[in-house]
Amino acid sequence: MLVVLTVLFGCGRKDESTPKKKGGYASIIIAGSTSVQPFAEKLAEIYMVKNPNTVVNVQGGGSTAGIRAAQTGIANIGTSSRNLHPEEKGLFEIPIAFDGIAVIVNPKNSLRNLSTETLRAIYAGKILSWETLTGVKHRITTITREEGSGTRGAFEELVMEKLEIDPGCIVQDSNGAVRELVATDPYAIGYISLGLVNKQVRAVALDGVAPSVKAVKEKRYRFFRPFLFLTRKKPAGLPLHFICFVLSDEGQRILAKEGLIPASIIHGESDLCRQQTSKEKKN
Repeated sequence: MLVVLTVLFGCGRKDESTPKKKGGYASIIIAGSTSVQPFAEKLAEIYMVKNPNTVVNVQGGGSTAGIRAAQTGIANIGTSSRNLHPEEKGLFEIPIAFDGIAVIVNPKNSLRNLSTETLRAIYAGKILSWETLTGVKHRITTITREEGSGTRGAFEELVMEKLEIDPGCIVQDSNGAVRELVATDPYAIGYISLGLVNKQVRAVALDGVAPSVKAVKEKRYRFFRPFLFLTRKKPAGLPLHFICFVLSDEGQRILAKEGLIPASIIHGESDLCRQQTSKEKKN
């Protein structure tokens, strides 16, 4: 985290919108949402194999940090897993995918379904024991994300409404950390990116609808948020080339394989990349 904060905020307002060359390699920096990070890393690895003279440096820090990194130009591409607030507008927004937010419990937990109202009460600190939910007389270990997290921001917007998350909740700084705690604690509950749910934990149905890519596509499961790439202005050069790889059929298939909903399904082909493809063909 110290390294990330140093990179994002220790350099003032230095403009990094133009990729730098290091040791003969062109490099770009992507920073922000820890939810987007593992998917961006996967895409970057494949992109660098295809473009061996390019280095794509992917960092975390949270959605708010990613938005600030894009605003200041410290990163070529900022990432966010929530919609921008009114005061954050003005950036060039590129949706790359959509992701469901899954509420998870330990596989030993018998809980299968929660109403939004009950989930809200748990996170507001109004329901403290599993007894009324599963019959087990044990305190609920409630795990949340940190302030500034896109996952938390989306959870607050979609679930909490006007209620605040109980300050007594355990706070973790990544989806992976939340998943690990729930996997090791049979009395824990948490929320993470649907694309990161694995056999360590079990996703709970909300209002009778189990979280799945299909349910999100059909809008039956309403707890989902965008994964955004952000730039200070309309992207060009290497950042645009990488963005268009992510939005290509190949990039979107990779994201779909990882459990996300490709942006192309919602928005169709990107006009930005259609123009880029036309220019490349002319050249």
